[in-house]
Amino acid sequence: MRHVFETMGTVASIDVPRAHVDELARIESIFRTLEARFSLYSATSELSRVANGSLSLVDATSTLRGTYARATEWRIATGGIFSPHRPDGAIDLNGIVKAEAIEEAGALLRDAGCDDWSINVGGDLLTAGRNRFLPWVTGIADPMDESSLLCSVALGGSRRAIATSGSAQRGDHIWLGGSRRPSQFRQASVIADDIVTADVLATAVIAGGPDALDDLTERWDVDVLTVDRDWQLAATPGFRAAIAASMPVPHSADTQPVAASSKKVERSDGGRQCSQSHLPPAMTSAG
Repeated sequence: MRHVFETMGTVASIDVPRAHVDELARIESIFRTLEARFSLYSATSELSRVANGSLSLVDATSTLRGTYARATEWRIATGGIFSPHRPDGAIDLNGIVKAEAIEEAGALLRDAGCDDWSINVGGDLLTAGRNRFLPWVTGIADPMDESSLLCSVALGGSRRAIATSGSAQRGDHIWLGGSRRPSQFRQASVIADDIVTADVLATAVIAGGPDALDDLTERWDVDVLTVDRDWQLAATPGFRAAIAASMPVPHSADTQPVAASSKKVERSDGGRQCSQSHLPPAMTSAG
């Protein structure tokens, strides 16, 4: 059963078996609670009060301080590319809150004994099990035309999450080294074992550009698809495998499972780790 609702400035779509429809109201509550706490569009939210100085961080709830601490750990891990602060120093946790809400909703379903489900919030997806005996498949929006899909990918095995970051829907909103200059990438999609890693690293790739892409794919077991300013595409071998697995082709001995993606990615295009060669037909660049 699919349940759709608006949250965090986008749309959430939850797929669960009918036996677990009673969990849907609890999932909506998770998103409402976190949005009310962390929204900077509401002057009365807890994070807004921290940002404007009317509430000190040390006096904030353990929930807010825990999210801030987690975001700070990611800032350290990415060498400052991902940050919980705006260029003016104000705390902004939008880069991690949606992923944490998805993560919490997934934990709720798992604890309720639900084995097969998907949680899609604004194109960021976390899954478990199968979709009626098939892998969970999701589309990635084309940054040139958000009404079209760039490609589809299948999630399976340990690869349960995908997140996309970029300027397709919100413009150049990610801070790059303390500025708001346009990124060298228009869009980045990251497949990972968990949604927080996927979401944070998608943002970091946009913020850090090609050098960060090489570094992050070397240090984290993720697969990445990027679209650069010239609309050229690059993808790791594991991402191409996920694309191939989403296509309705007959099974053969040469079919590669999604879980078989390699941590070490091919080097081409001047040494970059994401190769533009041998992309599936659906991945030809726009224009």
